Amino acid sequence: MLSFLTARQTGVHDPVRLRRAESTRRALSLKLNHDRDVERIHGNGINSIDIEVIERRYMLSGGSDGVIVIYDLENTSKKPHYTCKAVCTIGRSSRYVHKFSVETVQWYPYDTGMFLSSSSDKTMKVWDTETLKPAEVFQFEGNVYCHHMSPVARKHSLIAVGTTDPKVQLCDLKSGSRVHILQGHRGEVLSVRWSPRYEHILATAGADSRIRMWDVRRASGSLFTLDQHNGDKSKTSSETVNTAHDGRANGLCFSPDGLYLVSTGTDDRMRLWSSATGHNTLVNYGKVPNESRKGVKFTVSRGCSLELVFVPAGSSVAVYSLHTGELLTMLRGHYNNVDCCEFHPDYQELYSGGKDCNILAWVPVLRHPDTEDEGVSSARGVARDAVNPVFEDAWSSDED
Repeated sequence: MLSFLTARQTGVHDPVRLRRAESTRRALSLKLNHDRDVERIHGNGINSIDIEVIERRYMLSGGSDGVIVIYDLENTSKKPHYTCKAVCTIGRSSRYVHKFSVETVQWYPYDTGMFLSSSSDKTMKVWDTETLKPAEVFQFEGNVYCHHMSPVARKHSLIAVGTTDPKVQLCDLKSGSRVHILQGHRGEVLSVRWSPRYEHILATAGADSRIRMWDVRRASGSLFTLDQHNGDKSKTSSETVNTAHDGRANGLCFSPDGLYLVSTGTDDRMRLWSSATGHNTLVNYGKVPNESRKGVKFTVSRGCSLELVFVPAGSSVAVYSLHTGELLTMLRGHYNNVDCCEFHPDYQELYSGGKDCNILAWVPVLRHPDTEDEGVSSARGVARDAVNPVFEDAWSSDED
C-alpha cells in the first residue's frame, strides 16, 4: 500500500492504479457480514436481485412467491449492526402483483423512477416506482424466463425477452409494443444480455445448447453462433456443431468492458468467449455445478485490476479469476441453493439470494490496524472489532 501511495504522489503511477489495487484487495477478502442483515420479506426462494446504478443505494428483489421488494442499502442509523429495510413491497395483497414466480427484475438504467419485472405468469411489467403500479404490461404466450434492457443504449429503448418460445422477443418501451423477433434458437431462451459496449449487440442463450450474438439492426439473422470447439471438426459430431455447451446454455454475463462474454451451462462448465469474434478462449474453470432448469444469474466484478466471476454453486457462491479460471474461494452461508448474486462496485460488496429466502451481504475484511494502534486500543480497554473504525470519532477525550 505504501509503495502505491508513494508512486501516486511522485506521479510514477496514475491515481486509478491505487484505487484498482485496493478494490481488488477488498473483492478478494469478502466474508459474510454478521453486522448487516437484509430484512426477510419473501416467503419463497429469491430468483433475482438488481442494484440501481444512479445512487447504488436501492436494491430490487424478485421471488418465487411473485413478490417484489425494494431495499434501502444505506446505513442511516450509523450503528455497526443494522438491517437493510424494505422501502416498499409489491406483496400478495396488491392487485398488480405477479400471479406466479418472478424470474427477473431490473432497474431502468437511467432513472430509479421505473423498474421492470418478468414472471412465469407470461407477463413482463414496467413499474412506476412512486405508485407501485404497472405503467405497461407485455403479455406473452409462454412463461418468461428472462429480460434485459441495454445499460448504454441512447438510440433505442428495446427490451430483449426470453420465453418458452424459441423466438427472442424485442419490446419497445416507448411504443409499448413488441416490434421485432429474432429467430434462430430451437428451444427455450433462458438468458439474454445486451453488450455494455455496443448498444445494438445482444447475446442470447437457449435450451438448444446454443449461444447466438445478434446485431438487432440486421434482419437477416444472428451475427454468429458460439462454438465451444472453435470450428475444429475433428472434435465434434454432427449433433454438436456450433454448440456452446453440451447441456442447456442458461447463463450469460459480459465483462464490464464488453470485450468478453461468460456463459454457463448444465454440462457443469463455464466458458469465456471473445465477444467480437465468438472465439472460445479455452479458459478452464473446472467443474461449475449447474442443475438449474431456468437461467443462472451470476455477475462479474467491476473496477478491479483482477476481474472476478461470482457464480452460484449449490448453497455457495464460487469466486473465479475471469482470465485464468482459478477458483479463488467459496463463499458459504446460505442454507439452500443460491439462485442469484449482484456485485456492488462502489464498496466491493456482494449480495446473494437463494432458496432459503435470505439475501446475504458479503463485505471486505477491514485492514488490520498497525501495532501502535493496537496498543492504544488495548490501553483503553476497547476490543478491536467492537466498533467499525468508520464510525469512531477522533475528537473525544479518553475519559468519554
